[in-house]
Amino acid sequence: MKDIIESFQLGPQWPTFDPFLFCAHHLDSYPPGNADLGPQASLHGRQLGSDFDNLDGWRMYHGLTVPGFPQHPHRGFETVTYVRQGLIDHTDSIGSSARFGRGDSQWLTAGSGIVHAEMFPLTEPDRANPLELFQIWLNLPASNKMVDPYFTMLWGGDTPEYRHHDEADKSTMVTVIAGQLGSALAPSPPPDSWAATASADVAIWHLVFDPQAEWTLPPASHNTTLRTIYVFNGSSLAIG
Repeated sequence: MKDIIESFQLGPQWPTFDPFLFCAHHLDSYPPGNADLGPQASLHGRQLGSDFDNLDGWRMYHGLTVPGFPQHPHRGFETVTYVRQGLIDHTDSIGSSARFGRGDSQWLTAGSGIVHAEMFPLTEPDRANPLELFQIWLNLPASNKMVDPYFTMLWGGDTPEYRHHDEADKSTMVTVIAGQLGSALAPSPPPDSWAATASADVAIWHLVFDPQAEWTLPPASHNTTLRTIYVFNGSSLAIG
C-alpha cells in the first residue's frame, strides 16, 4: 500500500473510470550511466530503496544500483506501459523478459497473480539518459479477474499512427496503442482484456498537435463511451 501511495505522490492525481484505474507519468532526467547501468552520480542524500524526492531531476525509486521497481506483485488488473524516451528492463514470474522503450508499449495481464520487475537501465555512458513513460492500470472484467497471467509486447514499429492535416495544414499525429482510429488499427490486446471486447470500445491514443492545430475527434462507437484527455505538455488546449 505504501508503494501505491508514493506513486500517487509523484504528480497530479488524474481521475479515471472503470476500466481505467489510474495513469502514472514518469519523467526523469537521468545522467550518463556507469558500468552497472546505474547513474554516474553520487547517491549521497537519497533515501535508497524509496527515493521519490526528484533530487537533481531524477529518482532511483526502489532501485539500489539501477533505477526502477524491483520485484513486486500485481493481481486482478493489467498494466499498459508506453515509453516515449529511455529503456525498461522487464522480467517476471512467468518467464517473460524484454528490454523495450523509445515508442514501444508493454501490456501485462496480472490475472491470478504475477511478480515482475521494471528497471530503467542507463545504457549511455557519454550522455544523458532521459526517461519518460506512462503506465495505465486497466481493470479486468469480473469474469477474468483470476485468469492466467499474460505478457504482450507492442513494439513501436508495429504500432500504427494516424495523421490529420487541418485547413491551415497544421498536423495532428495520433499513436494508436489500443483501439482503432480510421485505418490505424492497434495490435491485438491480451485475450482476457476489456480491450479484447469490441463492445467495450477501449482506446489508448497518444496525441501530438502542431501549435494551433485543430482536429475533430470522430464519434465513439457507443453513446455510453467515456473519453478523458490528459494534457501533460504544452501551454494550452481548447476543447469544443
